[in-house]
Amino acid sequence: MLLLSLAVLLLSALASAVEVKRPRGVSLTNHHFYDESKPFTCLDGSAMIAFDRVNDDYCDCKDGSDEPGTAACPNGRFHCSNAGYRPQYIPSSRVNDGICDCCDATDEYNSGIVCENTCKEMGRKEREELKQKAEVAREGFEIKKTLMEEASKRKEEKQKKLTELQESKKTVEEQVEVLKSLKDAAEKPEKEAKEIHQKAWEEQKATERAARDQAKAEEAFRELDDDLDGMVSIAELQTHSELDVDGDGILSETEAQTLLDNTLQVDASRFQDTVWSAIKEKYRMESSADEQPPPTAPGEEESDNQPDAQVDQLPPDEDYDEEDDEEEETDEDSIDEEIKVPPANPSNDAQAIENEVEKMPPYDEATQALIDAAQKAREQFEEAEKSMKEMEESIRNLEKEITFDFGPHGEFSYLYGQCYELATNEYIYRLCPFDRVSQKPKHGSSETSLGTWGSWTGPDDNKFSIMKYEHGTGCWQGPNRSTTVKLSCGKETVVMSTTEPSRCEYLMEFVTPAACHEPKDLSHDEL
Repeated sequence: MLLLSLAVLLLSALASAVEVKRPRGVSLTNHHFYDESKPFTCLDGSAMIAFDRVNDDYCDCKDGSDEPGTAACPNGRFHCSNAGYRPQYIPSSRVNDGICDCCDATDEYNSGIVCENTCKEMGRKEREELKQKAEVAREGFEIKKTLMEEASKRKEEKQKKLTELQESKKTVEEQVEVLKSLKDAAEKPEKEAKEIHQKAWEEQKATERAARDQAKAEEAFRELDDDLDGMVSIAELQTHSELDVDGDGILSETEAQTLLDNTLQVDASRFQDTVWSAIKEKYRMESSADEQPPPTAPGEEESDNQPDAQVDQLPPDEDYDEEDDEEEETDEDSIDEEIKVPPANPSNDAQAIENEVEKMPPYDEATQALIDAAQKAREQFEEAEKSMKEMEESIRNLEKEITFDFGPHGEFSYLYGQCYELATNEYIYRLCPFDRVSQKPKHGSSETSLGTWGSWTGPDDNKFSIMKYEHGTGCWQGPNRSTTVKLSCGKETVVMSTTEPSRCEYLMEFVTPAACHEPKDLSHDEL
């Protein structure tokens, strides 16, 4: 591109040295169509006219080719020779409009406006800029050559590492299989020993629960047998209204008889076998009810048979035996330590005992030894399996990187695994080549994906000049975001700009030495 621009400037300079006679507004390359010795044929072939009608300020040809130097045709084109700079075409409507469009001022030949010919100065500046760009291109290409050498070495190293990992993986896989076998072998006796322990514990729990249930049944029978005749009758059972069946708060005679297995009374054995199972969920022990006496009705005097209530309310400075109290507290503390709950509430005591029974006892030494051995085997297997998975991940990453298209000579490979940022007033844009593009507000909010790596999409003659990133975060009621990254030559690697030409479609300008091409030297004489 730089050489082409320089060549255009050289041709312009040559054109100024060799003046070819042609109508105003006609380019040097088209002058042979305008031969004043014969009629003029419109360039689109639409008509043939006398040559004196060319540039007569009247449009005869549909393509406007007969008026290259006037503004007569709306679709005409005026050619600026711009000797010393680059030639250009402008719409013929701009001819003699009072604005200088051609740097050589040829477009304002009859407008009365005096335009300065700036072509030589513009040509000088452009040649200087092109020189600078050519120098950057040369320096960038030198860096690119280094990048290509490093890419070649890096690829060899990664290929070597990949081969080593693939070989090592076989050994690790064998090790994992051995450790898995050892783990399975260690877990089998562990499982059997734990099952034996579990079964023994469950049998113990069942025995203890049955014993506790029997004790409760015996206690309930004693409480219900008010006349101590060794039998529980319907009337005795009716004293416990909480056993009510139909929810009216009263245990009727019929309901009581049903609970007594349809008999008038039962002995202790039959009570335990049939009655207790039917009433134990509702039955309240009288000892539990006695723990919390009903409150005294307003105005009712406390009875003389409640000395404990007076004792409980002794003032702090009342004289009492501290040693006896400490001994009682010590006994209570030892009970608390054993069952892990305060002893004041009998229901809590029962629950604590129940919990203690439900807690599985420690394994015996032989079983624990089997568990420890199995755990060690598991840990060794898991560690080896983890190492194998990490190795497999490394192999996948290396295979992916090695097979990536990093350019004809791998010159773009140095970008792999790197990220480059561009900060604007509102956002921070982040480009991670061959991975993703993202956008994040400077203040708050989360990162938005502008696309993940798709492919190289440059033209056939410069495939590696454009990257495409697709399938980013979806826009509101719109498509998924995507980004086109245009690469240009430079000595540094930097994101130059980011724009959004279309909704949810971003354009990023990215400078990298890897995009530089080998320049062809031009001597100063040629310039």
